[in-house]
Amino acid sequence: MSDHPVPSARARALVRGAYDTHVHIAPDVMERRIDDLDLAGRFAEVGLAGFVLKSHYVPTAERAAVVRKAIPGVDVLGALTLNGTIGGMNPAAVEIAGRQGARIIWMPTVDSGNQRRSTATDLPGAKPAMWGALQADLHAQGIVPDIVEVLDPHGHVLERVRQVLRVIARHDLVLATGHLNGPEILAVVHAARQEGVRRIVVTHPEFTSQRLSADQQRELAEAGALLERCYTTAYTGKVSWDNLFDNIRTVGIAHSILSSDLGQPFNPPVEDGLALFADRLLEAGFTEQDIQTMAVENSRRLAVTDADRVPA
Repeated sequence: MSDHPVPSARARALVRGAYDTHVHIAPDVMERRIDDLDLAGRFAEVGLAGFVLKSHYVPTAERAAVVRKAIPGVDVLGALTLNGTIGGMNPAAVEIAGRQGARIIWMPTVDSGNQRRSTATDLPGAKPAMWGALQADLHAQGIVPDIVEVLDPHGHVLERVRQVLRVIARHDLVLATGHLNGPEILAVVHAARQEGVRRIVVTHPEFTSQRLSADQQRELAEAGALLERCYTTAYTGKVSWDNLFDNIRTVGIAHSILSSDLGQPFNPPVEDGLALFADRLLEAGFTEQDIQTMAVENSRRLAVTDADRVPA
């Protein structure tokens, strides 16, 4: 593995008690830098509270329960992403995930209509997402899941999506918007509020297939959503650091949450992600309180429910 920056002690202290709500680690269907058991141990060592297991292809609530039992003291949480491998927009799968203790439900990512149709390109020199190669391999074999849509031709949220939102609301799960585009995200977030969803995060709004404008981000913040700022989006060159920082300043600290989106073999250690992000933010002039709000306070708003809330 290549050399990577090392977080400062100051940054480590600022993110202590945070959750990383977006990591891609083993076991998975592609190579990852670390597995969930080892990562839980490293989180304990650096004082992080826990992480959410994200997979584009499989549910992770069962696995998270195993890791919590094996590594007490680190709150490892499961999730579900509504791609083709679990039946797409599947309210039954969400219901089961909720009963198993999952915490986040992502709208479709690799099988979303937006991602499949997107012609957006990365900035020069950006590292491509690892799932792209797997998707290409599946397509080459003729194993092509149906596109998972969220809107009808008139721009209205599909009833199947509303069914999913009602299940999310009933279990008090977190809705994440996945790889939808701007108009889809806005429509789904407003529908989620109508259906009683309490916690919403807009997945990496700076990512290639999202690239939400500042006005769109402000509207989503006003609707009560948190805007997820992923370390890898800038670190791998998909957006400039200055652009990401400008979006945080424009939308507001209170409406932003930091996550890493790490786990790829060529990227820094997952347990370093939030602290490395903190160092970049400090260099850009953000205050210690700004960083603690985005990394610790806002991540705990998503990860810790009223039923299991404990002091940070």
